[in-house]
Amino acid sequence: MAPPAQCLDTVTGATGQNGTVPVIGHTPEKKMQCHNLLDADEFRLQGHQVIDFIAEYYSGMGDHPVHPSVTPGFLRNLLPTEAPSHPEPDAFSSALKDVRDIILPGMTHWQSPRHFAHFPASSSTVGALGEALTAGINVVPFTWAASPAAAELEMVVVDWLGKALHLPESLLFAGGGGGTILGTSCEAILCTLVAARDRKLAEIGENRICDLVVYCSDQTHFAFRKAARIAGIQRDHCRAIHTCHGDMFALSPTELQAAMQADVDAGLVPLFLCATIGTTQTTAVDPIGELCAVTAPHGVWVHVDAAYAGSALVCPEFTYVIHGVEAVDSFSMNAHKWLLANNDCCTMWVKKPSALVAALGTEQEYILKDAASEGHDVVDYKDWNMTLTRRFRALKMWLVLRCYGIQGLRDHIRSHVRMAVAFEKMVRADERFEVVTDRTFALVCFRLRPQDKFSGEKTANDLNRGLLEEVNAVTSGPYMSAANVGGMFMLRCAVGSTLTEEHHVDDAWKVVQDRASAILRKMEIIYSSR
Repeated sequence: MAPPAQCLDTVTGATGQNGTVPVIGHTPEKKMQCHNLLDADEFRLQGHQVIDFIAEYYSGMGDHPVHPSVTPGFLRNLLPTEAPSHPEPDAFSSALKDVRDIILPGMTHWQSPRHFAHFPASSSTVGALGEALTAGINVVPFTWAASPAAAELEMVVVDWLGKALHLPESLLFAGGGGGTILGTSCEAILCTLVAARDRKLAEIGENRICDLVVYCSDQTHFAFRKAARIAGIQRDHCRAIHTCHGDMFALSPTELQAAMQADVDAGLVPLFLCATIGTTQTTAVDPIGELCAVTAPHGVWVHVDAAYAGSALVCPEFTYVIHGVEAVDSFSMNAHKWLLANNDCCTMWVKKPSALVAALGTEQEYILKDAASEGHDVVDYKDWNMTLTRRFRALKMWLVLRCYGIQGLRDHIRSHVRMAVAFEKMVRADERFEVVTDRTFALVCFRLRPQDKFSGEKTANDLNRGLLEEVNAVTSGPYMSAANVGGMFMLRCAVGSTLTEEHHVDDAWKVVQDRASAILRKMEIIYSSR
């Protein structure tokens, strides 16, 4: 650890003994302790407190409502308006107590086994400890020279993970491509879009940026449209192509081809397609190979956003969803969603890393150079993303892969899929309900069927909105969310918490059935009285 801190006496100009220094404006007798901020013994003590706190949090997760019943401003009213000017007595323990008593009651507990509302923010002991190890080492690996082992471990890990996900060799370092670890898929989309933009403008001239057009489906995550605006694409040049229930809300190659040809005929330039494996609302799967066949004649960059469902590719039985992926230019997935890596950990692979470097690279400043790297083909990851300061996320992913192994990750994914299959069967067994879209992964989209005696389709959406509110009002859970696709309001049950077990899924369905019965009884009374 660092040597004991020494502080300058601002009154006498001398260094104070025992690391003390007078407070400016006070007499020399009044001195403030200058703490060693990396004291090993204090760190060990506080570290044990944190580990114990987290362990107790997980063991007592069942005692917390999944979603809090609070109103805006509740926490601001409980905390002081200004930070303390001096450390409190036993400040760390006191702060942990406030976390337990004030902050946790106002949290949505994403790790709750009864959290079915969103795709998982998966957690594991190894993932959490990997985060702690990364924070403790606290390097900034923006270039190879800034931390050689960090840069090279990242290269190793992205190839390990790419092979585990059955990605084509052309996207891996081993095959001339390569990958990096970012924070989120939003960053991956933006980085690849900027690379595609600059590559296209180098061909047609920079003055034609206003002619560029990008494509997605109406189910693509809004992060794509946001990235397009940041990259300078005109708002009305982002084509969100309509999808339909008959295709399970997947992007139609025929519709895409028609849209691109119309733009070409109008003198515009097709630039970029963001295809999705596992859309947010319903986990729709866009047909990658067919879409690439449509885009190829136009020289369009194809990016695959597999933020959620990409994790499932560790299981060979799911690899059919990326048929034709050999033709794409880039691919990204969030290992923090379903692959036990803890937030945040998005891995992005590109077929031509040089396109990223050309768009995002910076001139190498002298301070960033290192004689040991001269003459070698090193990777400076600052040139692969939007930021210079970046985290050593590879360490966490490396630990997860080492400690759980590919087979362990497959078992994790498959257990959630089995539970989702069980939930789907229970829904189908109740004639009052229907499964609205095909279940591909571990998300079930379902709703109360429209009933003619209640005005059919007209009131079905209102019925299901009411059902969701009733389900989520149950203090003990479950917590679910909704999608509104093709004019249909439906409930979403996403199985994915590391702590979820079969009985949690069974209990969730019982709550849904109970609340549905209550709502339908009320509707019977209302309509019988008319």
